[in-house]
Amino acid sequence: MAAYLQWRRFVFFDRETLKEAAGPDGASGKPFTLPPGIAVCDSGRGNLVFGDILRRGGRRPCRALCPIWFLPRSLQLSSFQAYKLRVTHLYQLKQHSILVSVGEDEEGINPLVKVWNLEKRDGGNPLCTRIFPAIPGNKPTVVSCLTVHENLNFMAIGFADGSVVLTKGDITRDRHSKTQILHEGSYPVTGLAFRQSGKTTHLFVVTTENIQSYMLSVKDYPHLELDTHGCGLRCSSLSDPSQDLQFIVAGNECVYLYQPDERGPCFAFEGQKLIVHWYRGYLIIVSKDRKTSPKSEFVGNEAQNSDKQVLNVYDLCNKFIAYSSIFDDVVDVLAEWGSLYVLTRDGKIHVLQEKDTQTKLEACQSMLFRKNLFEMAINLAKSHHLDSDGLSEIFRQYGDHLYNKGNHDGAIQQYIRTIGKLEPSYVIRKFLDAQRIHNLTAYLQTLHLQSLANADHTTLLLNCYTKLKDSSKLEEFIKTSESEVRFDVETAIKVLRQAGYYSHAVYLAEKHAHHEWYLKIQLEDIKNYQEALRYIGKLPFDQAECNMKRYGKILMHHVPKETTELLKILCTDYQPSGENEGPGMLEGKKANSEEFIPVFANNSRELKAFLEHMTEVQPDSPQGVYDTLLELRLQNWAHEQDEQIKEKLHSEALTLLKSGRFKTVFDKALVLCQMHNFKDGVLYLYEQGKLFQQIMHYHMQNEQYKKVIEVCELYGDQEACLWEQALGYFARKEEDCKEYIAAVLKHIENKNLMPPLLVVQTLAHNSTATLSVIKDYLVNKLQKQSRQIEQDEQRIQKYREETTRIRQEIEELKASPKIFQKTKCSICTSALELPSVHFLCGHSFHQHCFESYSESDSECPTCMPENRKVMDMIRAQEQKRDLHDQFQHQLKCSNDGFSVVADYFGRGVFNKLTLITDPPAGKAATTIEAGLQRELLMQAKRST
Repeated sequence: MAAYLQWRRFVFFDRETLKEAAGPDGASGKPFTLPPGIAVCDSGRGNLVFGDILRRGGRRPCRALCPIWFLPRSLQLSSFQAYKLRVTHLYQLKQHSILVSVGEDEEGINPLVKVWNLEKRDGGNPLCTRIFPAIPGNKPTVVSCLTVHENLNFMAIGFADGSVVLTKGDITRDRHSKTQILHEGSYPVTGLAFRQSGKTTHLFVVTTENIQSYMLSVKDYPHLELDTHGCGLRCSSLSDPSQDLQFIVAGNECVYLYQPDERGPCFAFEGQKLIVHWYRGYLIIVSKDRKTSPKSEFVGNEAQNSDKQVLNVYDLCNKFIAYSSIFDDVVDVLAEWGSLYVLTRDGKIHVLQEKDTQTKLEACQSMLFRKNLFEMAINLAKSHHLDSDGLSEIFRQYGDHLYNKGNHDGAIQQYIRTIGKLEPSYVIRKFLDAQRIHNLTAYLQTLHLQSLANADHTTLLLNCYTKLKDSSKLEEFIKTSESEVRFDVETAIKVLRQAGYYSHAVYLAEKHAHHEWYLKIQLEDIKNYQEALRYIGKLPFDQAECNMKRYGKILMHHVPKETTELLKILCTDYQPSGENEGPGMLEGKKANSEEFIPVFANNSRELKAFLEHMTEVQPDSPQGVYDTLLELRLQNWAHEQDEQIKEKLHSEALTLLKSGRFKTVFDKALVLCQMHNFKDGVLYLYEQGKLFQQIMHYHMQNEQYKKVIEVCELYGDQEACLWEQALGYFARKEEDCKEYIAAVLKHIENKNLMPPLLVVQTLAHNSTATLSVIKDYLVNKLQKQSRQIEQDEQRIQKYREETTRIRQEIEELKASPKIFQKTKCSICTSALELPSVHFLCGHSFHQHCFESYSESDSECPTCMPENRKVMDMIRAQEQKRDLHDQFQHQLKCSNDGFSVVADYFGRGVFNKLTLITDPPAGKAATTIEAGLQRELLMQAKRST
């Protein structure tokens, strides 16, 4: 009793009396009253079902027979005849429109079981699908209780003599079911209940003295006695899944709960129990204060007719009383339409309507919070399925209460339960004190486990670990599998690095492929350059290339050899070192070797090895590789002191220049050679670039006279001005250069490169060059000119004579007839026959030969090719006469401008040639004139 008194009491139900509908005038309806004589009832399928009994003493009510009544929600009471004398038991299935009743049609102990199908009709009444007597064997006895399985395959009937009859099969038909005695005993059966768990079916049987469990899913129906005390009629029930479908037995001292194989918990609810029901997680008990034995209660209800009865609604999970009220002579308690209906002996029905969840919680929480009964408030909220926001608020208030009391460990547990609803900063601010850091750590851990942490929370949690120096927790946190990571990895790496936990930070960076952070920590903090280089070698090509550009200088400074080797691989045929090699591998990628040259700053030896490797392996390497290698070799050559090594370096540099890789960067290579005073390289590049004057000037600057002469001899044919420049050079020398001047003058004379006057003027600047130096040159020159003059005069005389002869021939053609004496055709050389064609040039043709071979009727086929050449020359001269730009260019570039002017003057550039001919008198005259012109041109051609 003490335990019972400690349970909190609440009013979670509203009580009212069921009333009829309001009248037309709007007046409230009067209380609804059932017909007298109602003794049994049940509910389900939207109806309250009642059965009445013929009163003892032989007096009937006004109706002649005993009906079964149906009360729907509209309160329109209906009935049908079920039995002639009385209805003793009703069982309405919840999942089927099947009603099972037990009653009597005649005096004596003759109980009949009837199965009604409420969806089918027979003359307006429900269809009775089955009738059979309820007698265990041949012994008539009173039916004490009835239960039916919802699958319609089992029905159990308990009797006052302690027997239980089990019907197995389709209970709605006689043909498909089998009835047998399941249990026999000495004590009246007071309660039956089926329990279905998966495919296993149990039947609980309770008498006034014991409780047993039968397994109906197994052959022979094995049974187990669960307890040696029982209960009265209607004092047992089966709970719902919230209490694991336990069988509830209410004794006068305690309420016991049973599993099919054992007894469960018990509750000390004292008082004589009259009715027990289970409703939506609540245990409904109707009891009275005065004690009577269960046996006297089994006899009947006559002893209860005037006692006040208490109805209590218990919440067994949360251990409180949800409702308590006093009623007069309760017949039964029914559950339908979401409410409880209490039927009293006076025919009234009292409705207990459960309040909505929010109202119940508001009513109880205020009281519970005042008394700090937060656990009960939480359990209550959970059992009523309060939403997560409401639960979170209770947890927060509970946490605040514990925090204010100084119970920080308990408070943090409540705050943890608010994660996802309560702003984390609300909790974090409370536990920032160093003494509460372990509580804060627990909260942040849970926050991360639920994937609700942000970068700041990760930072804070890792700082907590480092402050607590809890390496095991720290490792457990960061070494979760990749699919379970619930924190920002980059933030974690930063915090661990800042706190000095480099190994943990490196582990995270490597595991989650944060390559930049891994390398940064290895190189800047741990200084493990070998490991960093190994890691880069495992990365994909793009990542490896990027990180070598970023950290290459640091690595080259500390591990130059290994870094150089990795760069060689990266720029030739890169494959990550972690990948398996095989024939099926993809072709490796190649980086641009030129981009890695800055990495070798202050490491010239490694740079040279790298560049030489690249030029050997990849002849098509970028131009910058060859440029840098040339510069590097020139630097080494310039600074080398050992003559043998210097000669070798000289050869390597020159060989590189001659490789043909510097054609597109000629100027750059030339500058490099000049900067390092690499004489052979400069001269080679001058020669390749056809810069012959620069070659000569180079030798002039070094006063290498023989070399100057050699350059002129080698390249003078390609650039004649070299000899003139050489003459000017030697002329300016105050030294005795007669030998070289003579050699130059000899070549100028042979090639006629300069006028004599210009030669004299040039040598006039040299004080050491006397007349004897150029005596031979001048004499030879004058002799040549004299001979040339004689030849020109002879040629002029010849042209004059030829001109006179041609003019005479022209006059003869004009004045005297031309006799054609040719006897053979000039084309086929056959004897000439008429018709024939004759030309003034002396050629004759057969007419058919002429027509076959001639392209024009007015031209001789034989002379036509030569005539055309002459005409083409004339036209070319006419065109060239107008090419003033060409004349100006030649005049500017030529060393002998007089010769250019004379040449153009001779072509007639400075005068316009005008030909005046007689107008043609006719076709004959035109033909003669054309022939004369051709003859004139041909003669002029032959003379030249």
